[in-house]
Amino acid sequence: MSDTGITAINEKVKAESAFIAPLRAELETVIVGQRYLLDRLMIGLLANGHLLLEGVPGLAKTLAVKTLAAAVHTSFRRIQFTPDLLPADLIGTQVYNPKTGDFGTRQGPVFANLILADEINRAPAKVQSALLEAMQEHQVTIGQETFRLPDPFLVLATQNPIEQEGTYPLPEAQVDRFMLKLVVTYPTRDEERRILDANARTDVSFNVRPVVEPDTLLRARRTVDEIYVDDKIKDYILSIVFASRDPAAAGLDALRDQIRYGASPRATLYLTIAARAHAFLHGRGYVTPQDVKSIAPDVLRHRVIPSFEAEAEDLTADKIVATLLNELPVP
Repeated sequence: MSDTGITAINEKVKAESAFIAPLRAELETVIVGQRYLLDRLMIGLLANGHLLLEGVPGLAKTLAVKTLAAAVHTSFRRIQFTPDLLPADLIGTQVYNPKTGDFGTRQGPVFANLILADEINRAPAKVQSALLEAMQEHQVTIGQETFRLPDPFLVLATQNPIEQEGTYPLPEAQVDRFMLKLVVTYPTRDEERRILDANARTDVSFNVRPVVEPDTLLRARRTVDEIYVDDKIKDYILSIVFASRDPAAAGLDALRDQIRYGASPRATLYLTIAARAHAFLHGRGYVTPQDVKSIAPDVLRHRVIPSFEAEAEDLTADKIVATLLNELPVP
């Protein structure tokens, strides 16, 4: 692409990303610290990708999602997943009307723009599979009818890595539907002091203003699709994904026999889209290698499955992805 074309995209990105600063400011009125989490939530919005948040209780995962939903002027539903939840509780059901003798459709809470699936791994497989169609196809089938879900539609799911009793681990096929898997960690000492100063009170209500309209978000997504990705960046993305499948062929002998399953072509697509969204978030109309390296762990950590040998050596997916990014040549 010519310099003139890149300049034009840069100007368009700067204009369309004007809402990022007020959105971040509104989120930070409630969420102290957690810059990584807030940035990834915005990337999910921009890239039209579902997010899976994992972390121990009390790290503001649910609060962050609720705050994001309040700051975006769209409909929002929180669904608390439990072992006794039924698919009909999620997507809706047909209800018999004795006056007319007909069945009417009652839509479930999944018919909203932003869905918070809280503790998704506590729901049984039937409920998880019902959500899968909604996430992948943006539609829901109730009885003989198929209903389109509203646009934008985004699932933000949380899961707890501890207390595995009574949970139903998400199968790889469903986890793969999430564009990003975020690992939420403890705040720093300074951040936790700010949390203490701001929130150690009995009144826990927050007043979050909607600062982003759906049309603004949809325009931003179209601009994200226009962000320039150089051929060298595309080859770099392919190198990362293919090295996860066959590290020995990429010259990474340290990872030989350490990966049971590598990333699928969906990872290639999601890594490209998420890198574009990362560039948009930083006001650029082109993708840099750093955009790819920054977002790659979130795209790949749930798609790279360590082998039994790796698990025996305490080699996690995050460590494998870090090795890939450190060892592969950067354009």
